[in-house]
Amino acid sequence: MKNNRRDFLKVTGLVTASMMAGCASKSDTANANDQNKNQAQDTKSTYKQQFNMSGYAAPALETVRIGFIGLGNRGPGAVERMSHIEGVDIKALCDLRPERVTNAQKILEKTAHKPTTYSGNENEWKKLCESKDIDLVYIATPWALHTPMAVYAMEQGKHVATEVPAAKTLEECWQLVEVSERTKKHCMMLENCCYDFFELLTLNMVRQGFFGEVIHGEGAYIHDLLEPNFKKESYYDMWRLKENFRNGNLYPTHGLGPICQIMDINRGDKMDYLVAVSSNDFSMGPLAKKLAQTDEFYKSYANKTYRGNMNTTTIRTSKGRTIMLQHDVSSPRPYSRIHLVSGTKGVAVKYPEPAKIATGHEWVSEKEFKSLEEKYTPAITKKLGEMAKKIGGHGGMDFLMDWRLVDCLRNGLPLDMDVYDAALWSAVAPLSEWSVSNRSNSIDVPDFTSGSWKSNKPVDISLQQGGTTPVRV
Repeated sequence: MKNNRRDFLKVTGLVTASMMAGCASKSDTANANDQNKNQAQDTKSTYKQQFNMSGYAAPALETVRIGFIGLGNRGPGAVERMSHIEGVDIKALCDLRPERVTNAQKILEKTAHKPTTYSGNENEWKKLCESKDIDLVYIATPWALHTPMAVYAMEQGKHVATEVPAAKTLEECWQLVEVSERTKKHCMMLENCCYDFFELLTLNMVRQGFFGEVIHGEGAYIHDLLEPNFKKESYYDMWRLKENFRNGNLYPTHGLGPICQIMDINRGDKMDYLVAVSSNDFSMGPLAKKLAQTDEFYKSYANKTYRGNMNTTTIRTSKGRTIMLQHDVSSPRPYSRIHLVSGTKGVAVKYPEPAKIATGHEWVSEKEFKSLEEKYTPAITKKLGEMAKKIGGHGGMDFLMDWRLVDCLRNGLPLDMDVYDAALWSAVAPLSEWSVSNRSNSIDVPDFTSGSWKSNKPVDISLQQGGTTPVRV
């Protein structure tokens, strides 16, 4: 196993090396890129699965004891949402900044939760992971910390739920897979968009055969974050702006996750290869230079090369389906995740809102749409939809995600999103970077399931099992 692991980590690490080859001569770079592309593609046959985590049901937990790491932008909302779920005990709060921990403690003042706190040292999170009275570590830190924290937590015998993306490199993706399989601990990426109401509706419609055979899907993260990314108070140490020094589809999972579930990716189909192309940067570099004229702080950012405004990535699956993903966080456009599902009998698209459904050349009427909504709304939405909207989190989808995670753990059920989903959906970012840096050449997508995708069962969010966890508003 050790030799096997060294082999696949060595191979996947070469993808990053190929993207760093820009300082070499053109001929050297071309040769290195060709070699590294082949080696990256060989990864699929290098790693051998130790244990299949798809469909794995860990022993049921009567009470899910949770420790939170990261209490900046996303963490406090998760603490608040979890405090409404019965069968949860919030045991620990951790952030490098003591004031962030204090703020999170205030959220729990009128509850029975009395968490231990960790702060003031950048290694305090390890103490939380080592604690004997925690079952689940909930990670809401900057992207670069997701994999190191998830791996360490699983090594300490904890299940993991991590914000998106779960990993930044192929090496990290394989680390998550290897450790989750070896420890038999869940590693779920917190892809909340899989629990938004229209996404759940279309998933159920696909399961019921409404769209026929699914042919094509589209997703996106189009969100104008130009000004927030440059604000000093938005993200700790400007970490999210710094991520934009990479050029690719850096945040694919919001649009990709729901489409993958609809297409049974990792559970009946798999991604085969992808191609990515990026525009030039027309916004971030100019803004950095403008800000640097009046503020010394931005001078170090003025000479950086930023990712292009728009990245478009296309994916072909082994069954011949196609997926189109877009990523743009620096153009003045309305928010969109697209969420388009196209089949042999119909089509649905969420953005621009209101969402639409068609079974021919015209969209169905508002009355017909309502009728379809009533017929195909899944059980989880019927049971908790209105309550989720009251508790909140992006309109309620965050709460549905958290509740479903806890309910599965308490009932000993497989999770809707496993480590293979976390690895695959995250891997699109580094793979797209490789394609962009190589004139949009195609690159094979590793099979993180080691072939088990052929027999893994599709995601089932029907609540035929589970659904027993109470909620307090």
